[in-house]
Amino acid sequence: MPRIKTIRTKKPPEGFAEIEDTLLEFANRLRDIETTSHEGKRKNESLWPVFQITHQRSRYIYDLYYTREAISSELYQWLLKQGYADGNLIAKWKKQGYEKLCCLRCIQAKENTFNATCICRVPKSKLDKDKVVECVTCGCRGCASSD
Repeated sequence: MPRIKTIRTKKPPEGFAEIEDTLLEFANRLRDIETTSHEGKRKNESLWPVFQITHQRSRYIYDLYYTREAISSELYQWLLKQGYADGNLIAKWKKQGYEKLCCLRCIQAKENTFNATCICRVPKSKLDKDKVVECVTCGCRGCASSD
C-alpha cells in the first residue's frame, strides 16, 4: 500500500503525473475488492485478487523502468519507497528463473508443505494436462519461467 500523504511528505519527482492515473486505477480496484463480499470463498481465496492487483501494479512499474525506460531512476526509487511496488519481488524478477514469479510466498519453502516451493512454480509440461493447478496462497496458475 502506498503511504498516506501528509504535509511533510516529499513531492513526487517529475514524471509522476503521467502514471498517476494508472496507479489510482489500481488503488480503486483494490478498494473495490476490499468492499466485495467474501461469502462462499475460502479464507485464502478472498485474498487472491489483492495479490493479483499488487502483482500487476509492481509489474507495471517494473516494465516502465526496465523494459520501456519511460521513468527516471529517481521516480522509480520514490515509487518503491512510497510502497507503490514491491521492491523485493522486482529484485527477484531481475534474476534468471524468476522472471514470471507471482509472489514471494511461492518461493519460500517454510510457507509450503514438505518445505518445497509452491505448485505454481512447477513447469506445466511436468504436470498432468487434465489437472487445473492453482496456488493456495495467491491463486496463480503457473509462474514457472519455462512456461
